[in-house]
Amino acid sequence: MPPRDMEPITAPSSRMRPYGDTPRQRKDTSFSGSAPTAHNKIVKHAGNLKNAHVCEVGPGPGGITRSILSAGVEQLLLIEKDARFIPGLQLLSEAAPGKVHIVHGDILTYKMEKAFPKHLKKSWEDEPPGIHIIGNLPFSVSTPLIIKWLENVSKKDGPFIYGRTQMTLTFQKEVAERLTANPGGKQRSRLSIMSQHLCTVENCFVIPGEAFVPKPEVDVAVVHFTPLVQPKIEQPFELVEKVVRSVFQFRRKYCFRGLETLFPESGRLKRTEQLMMTANVDPTLRPFQLSMSQFRNLCNTYRKMCDEDPSLFVYNYREELKEKKTRRLLKSTEETEKENEL
Repeated sequence: MPPRDMEPITAPSSRMRPYGDTPRQRKDTSFSGSAPTAHNKIVKHAGNLKNAHVCEVGPGPGGITRSILSAGVEQLLLIEKDARFIPGLQLLSEAAPGKVHIVHGDILTYKMEKAFPKHLKKSWEDEPPGIHIIGNLPFSVSTPLIIKWLENVSKKDGPFIYGRTQMTLTFQKEVAERLTANPGGKQRSRLSIMSQHLCTVENCFVIPGEAFVPKPEVDVAVVHFTPLVQPKIEQPFELVEKVVRSVFQFRRKYCFRGLETLFPESGRLKRTEQLMMTANVDPTLRPFQLSMSQFRNLCNTYRKMCDEDPSLFVYNYREELKEKKTRRLLKSTEETEKENEL
């Protein structure tokens, strides 16, 4: 049952008005409007929250917050960047004495490793701890934030210092489709590999744009993440990201073209052929056609090549292009100056 004093608190859409939150003023769609059914559905897909510790990211006017409190949580941490929503969240806190802690801050810089009591920690091999992250994320931060948290999963730090903390988050529908896309799917991308090699990722359901204030031009999807006990690619996050980013750099070309960018121009062709042959990957496959096992083989092989030649990992294809462009520009300038002298 929800705390008894919560019912008189105004609906989320009503609470926006005192803080100047109109569709014209709000720069993102990081909060729900009057959609209690959607709020409850999001919380339901988070799992059993009875006596759990929950961190809600970007609670805004508190629509999802009410549903979380109604689920019988032990403690609720609210992290909200927009100062206009703090007074409304304080009303919710007063209606649930001792349960809510409000942080006015940015989730991208907040130290999540200190967010929960130490006694909640579990071994990585155990079941997930009684800790959940729930967030109706602003579109502008959703992708960098999930990449940051995936890196935390890989390193078992941040909110995952407590174990395999589960996350239930909203994304633009297209981003959610990328996160969950299978090999061969048109939405298969870097996000697909980086998320699925570390987590079980479930696209739970879609919320139409009409449920939000202001109404976005796209629909929103709810995605649930549970970190895997064993990652599908057992290599450092930075190495996996570099290989995957290179593969998808030329999405419509053969994967050979993207993998070439892992190597300096001198010996590039030979090393790319060596990588693909050793990893047993068909060079004529498109990036979105590669399976997780093929990405694993590519990462493992690239790791061995980096161990043999440590300069490979620090090599940056784009920096080499910039240097070549600068050299050409200098040469052109020198030739122009010589012509003017003549």
